[in-house]
Amino acid sequence: MTPLFEFLLRQGDNALVLGHRTSEWCGVAPALEEDIALANTALDLIGQTQLWLGYAAEVEGAGRSANDLAYLRDVYDFRNVLMLEVPNADFGRTLMRQFLFDAFQVPWLTALQGSDDQQVADIAAKSLKEAQYHLDRSSETVIMLGDGTDESHARMKAALDYLFPYAGEMFADDAIDTAIRESGVAPLPSTVRTQWNETLRRVMNEAYLTIPDTTFNHSGGRTGFRHTEYLGHMLATMQTLQRSYPGATW
Repeated sequence: MTPLFEFLLRQGDNALVLGHRTSEWCGVAPALEEDIALANTALDLIGQTQLWLGYAAEVEGAGRSANDLAYLRDVYDFRNVLMLEVPNADFGRTLMRQFLFDAFQVPWLTALQGSDDQQVADIAAKSLKEAQYHLDRSSETVIMLGDGTDESHARMKAALDYLFPYAGEMFADDAIDTAIRESGVAPLPSTVRTQWNETLRRVMNEAYLTIPDTTFNHSGGRTGFRHTEYLGHMLATMQTLQRSYPGATW
């Protein structure tokens, strides 16, 4: 597989896996407004998936479509960061994860708008508008819950403590990233960490939450080397229709 194909899978799989996880709140969110907001966020992410995986299918040139890449790959063919595949657990973890990812996506997509690959630049420009809205909303909600009741504060603290060791994988440069940088497609992910740190500190300060003092990072998702057990369970649900009825179309 070429570096560009791998790069596109990473973008598409992040959006797909988080989109599916977020969609799991549809009909069961703690309030009607949140139910609608989370469903819309999931739809935005699935729309971004279609663009990234559609382009990946073109680059691969093997006759596969975005749907094939989404619904007919196995666990170790996925290239999403591990943080996005862990279970929702509760509303606090869901919104904390959304914030940690949004705070990365906004500077990342901003940088991708300058890509030498015009299709990458165009997808990034379209996705950025949605990511900026997602970041505004997730930031506000994290602050509201962190600076809320004793119960909401405790849940947000638990969510941050659980998720923070996963967040560093978003910035873990590897050989694929280096090749993509050298071809002018994208900068190294690590180059946006300073902006992410600034957003993280600002929001956590307003939410009265303490950033964990650890440098440990879970890894393996971006390369497909290691995924959590949860991704397999998620794919079993997400892919059941296509695998039960191969080639089915609406």
